[in-house]
Amino acid sequence: MAIWIYAEHKNGQLKKVTLELLSEGRKLAGQLNEELAAVLIGKDVAALAATLGEYGADKVYLAENDALENYTTDGYTNVLAALAKEQQPAAILLGCTVQGRDLAAQVAQRLGTGLCTDCTGLELADGRLVFTRPIYAGKAFVKAAVPEARPAMATVRPNVLGVTAPQAGRSAEVIKADAQPGDIRQVIKDIVCQISTRPELTEADIIVSGGRGMKGPENYKLLDELADVLGAAVGASRAAVDAGWVPQSMQVGQTGKTVSPVLYIACGISGAIQHLAGMSSSKCIVAINKDPEANIFKVADYGVVGDLFEVVPLLTAEFKKMLDKEQC
Repeated sequence: MAIWIYAEHKNGQLKKVTLELLSEGRKLAGQLNEELAAVLIGKDVAALAATLGEYGADKVYLAENDALENYTTDGYTNVLAALAKEQQPAAILLGCTVQGRDLAAQVAQRLGTGLCTDCTGLELADGRLVFTRPIYAGKAFVKAAVPEARPAMATVRPNVLGVTAPQAGRSAEVIKADAQPGDIRQVIKDIVCQISTRPELTEADIIVSGGRGMKGPENYKLLDELADVLGAAVGASRAAVDAGWVPQSMQVGQTGKTVSPVLYIACGISGAIQHLAGMSSSKCIVAINKDPEANIFKVADYGVVGDLFEVVPLLTAEFKKMLDKEQC
């Protein structure tokens, strides 16, 4: 009846969503009186097992192989699916990230089990896991379960679950797992990284996004200035990306990235359905738009009807004053 967490990592660090899943998994495992295990795949990643233990894992299945240094669909699927067939866990939870979505679908197909995607909540009902997930582009939420399947699988949105404080000194049993990646059809020729001092969009607590109302790429400096003050990430709507103003990596929405920050500030974004699908689970939404009838105001917690070119600089100045006072 073990609950497994896929331990996604990057550049030698665990992704925040992994810690979120461990924290929630610890609660669920406690209610079921079962163990919580993490699956750690890669090359030279054994040091991360200590952190997994501190955040609640009872066991860590460690699969290390030179061929697993970089993520590939075939390699990681072969390892995780084979391990799951051998150990028969009750559930496998992954982050709803680019990697997590790819891996979960492949492993679920290989195991012949059900998969709930893009979940925003987990709970126990009658001894089985029930997942909350959005439907109709985020207009409604449903509760779903994988009927009589083992393991039940789900991908969970980053930032929707809390992270409990780590227990210093708590350790997990490390089990060396079979790390034979098999035939890998994908070839990683190069990895291009963007260097930024800002947090990653999908894991940011605060996001400042701009849409068609920004009127051009040169005006994104207004959002950059506000983001720098708040320590936020900068996003964009599909309209801004399609116009060539910003790269696709900044796109928030159904065809972009799904985000769930504590604070989402939408500047000049009308609120198209596909954009709302990617950010409607934000805990607090602030909308700035000249059009009082803009669809974005229907989901906003706070709305400012006004010219973003006047409002955003004022917000930047006020936030800077407030933060400067706190530091004094």
